[in-house]
Amino acid sequence: MRKPVIGITSAYVKHNENMEGAYVHHDYHKVVAANGGIPIILPYINPEMALEMLSLVDAIILSGGEDVDPGLYGQDPHQNLGPTILERDLVEIAIARYAIEHDIPLLGICRGSQILNVALGGTLIQDLPSQMPESIQHGQKVARDKDSHWISVSPDSKLFQIFGSERVRVNSIHHQALDIVADDLRVVARSADGIVEAVEYVKPSRFTVGVQWHPESLAPTNEAMNRLFKEFIASSVKVPVF
Repeated sequence: MRKPVIGITSAYVKHNENMEGAYVHHDYHKVVAANGGIPIILPYINPEMALEMLSLVDAIILSGGEDVDPGLYGQDPHQNLGPTILERDLVEIAIARYAIEHDIPLLGICRGSQILNVALGGTLIQDLPSQMPESIQHGQKVARDKDSHWISVSPDSKLFQIFGSERVRVNSIHHQALDIVADDLRVVARSADGIVEAVEYVKPSRFTVGVQWHPESLAPTNEAMNRLFKEFIASSVKVPVF
């Protein structure tokens, strides 16, 4: 039996006038390969092409990156909004909706969890430091492969089944977060300040989870985070749950 193919959505980077384009941090494809998957990078072109690309994959990771265009959830831009790429947003929203409709395993990471929420009708906090000044530090000052704060995990969640604990240490590299959570998602983890750290799809599915932290960077030295990818990749070859 062939290894499952895991599609990873891409961000954008520009080195100079002659070097720009799709970008994915190498921790994503390394952790997929380490857990028995074949990683392929999905460039954003347009929603129609994105859905054609999905015929090549068994599961999807919505990766981190730029801020999400607030117009997609009915808001004007906050003054501290970072760079946005509407073309990427539209592609990933289409991917998220298609994955849910066709029960394709999906793991949203950082921005990916935010896109999942927006795709299903939710909204975002555009800038935590200014809009939630009493929040803990979510843009950590240590390397991304180090954890920086605790989260509380719901005991009746898929994440609890994976981690085996109601308290987990995570890293934190974001200034946006979920605000109004979409009706079809439920919150399964929060940080001490109440910020949403993880959501799961409310209906039976093989795997539809969004996490606000970056487990791909913790996984090489953190078995709990590595199990998240093991379970995600294994779900891509299991019989769907109805």
